Amino acid sequence: MSARQPRPAARLLLLDPLDRLLMFRFAADDRPPFWATAGGGCDPGESYEAAARRELLEETGFDLDPGPQIARREVTFVTLEGVPVFADERYFLIRTATTEIATHGHTELERRVMAGWRWFTTAELADWPEKIFPEDIVDMLNGLAVCAS
Repeated sequence: MSARQPRPAARLLLLDPLDRLLMFRFAADDRPPFWATAGGGCDPGESYEAAARRELLEETGFDLDPGPQIARREVTFVTLEGVPVFADERYFLIRTATTEIATHGHTELERRVMAGWRWFTTAELADWPEKIFPEDIVDMLNGLAVCAS
C-alpha cells in the first residue's frame, strides 16, 4: 500500500428539530454499505469552516453558518476512490428547522455511491445493523448532550 495522503475534512453533525442526526448511506462496489455524516474533504487552501459551509450546501442544499468546530478526530482509512489517507476531521454542529434536503449539489462520485439518507435518533444509531461512521458517533453526541433518544 502506498503512503497515506493527508486529508483535512469537515464533518457535519446536522440535527433536525427533533434532534435527529442526518446520515448518508454509501454503497460502493469494494466494501459493504455504510452510513456516514455529511461533510467531506477540504479543497486546497480552504479552511475547515469554509469547507463545512460548502459541504453543507452541496450535500443538503442548506446555506447555514456551521459555527465553531466542536470536535476533532484523526483517523486512517481508504477513500471511495481507493486512496489511503490520514484524515484530520473537524466536526461542526448545525441545527436545521427542516428535514427536506436537496441533493442536486452532489458530485458525480456522491451521485454514484450515496444510496440514500435519513435522520437518526441516537437509539437508532446505537443499534443500526450496518456500519456507522464515525464509529463512536453515539458517544460523541451524548458527550455534547444534544440528541434525544
